[in-house]
Amino acid sequence: MNEDDLFHPKLMTLEDFVAMRRVLPKGYRLVFTNGCFDLLHPGHVDLLARARALGDGLIVGLNSDNSVRRIKKDAKGPKRPLNSQASRSFVLAGLEAVDFVVIFDQDTPLELIRAVQPQVLVKGGDWTKDKIVGREVVEDAGGQVMSLPLLPGYSTSGLIERILKAR
Repeated sequence: MNEDDLFHPKLMTLEDFVAMRRVLPKGYRLVFTNGCFDLLHPGHVDLLARARALGDGLIVGLNSDNSVRRIKKDAKGPKRPLNSQASRSFVLAGLEAVDFVVIFDQDTPLELIRAVQPQVLVKGGDWTKDKIVGREVVEDAGGQVMSLPLLPGYSTSGLIERILKAR
């Protein structure tokens, strides 16, 4: 099996999600978060579970491989991602808390948030509300934006450092 064979019904194109979104029940509370999710760890799982608890469904916007490579902060850049977008999306889709995964190629998820129209926008506590991309879009539509506390001691960068020290 190679990466091209990785399939999960929760993986969707933006176009397919938007079409499906139209048939969700009235009052369906959609929660959105995004990230690279390069090496999934307990901090990710905890954040995703708490985000999902805020609504009826959780959509994760996943940075494409090219998008991750363009991000220069937090030790990302040309050496990241360590796992391909096919692998990262497949692992995310396998989590109970995640209902939908859509890959985006832009540097920020703003266009995706505009198209998805979530009622709740969530990021980890390392993002202050005023820095969360898409905040205005969601709040202008009457939605909520939340920065949830992170599970202490877990980060992808920290995990990579520990792996490199253990070599």
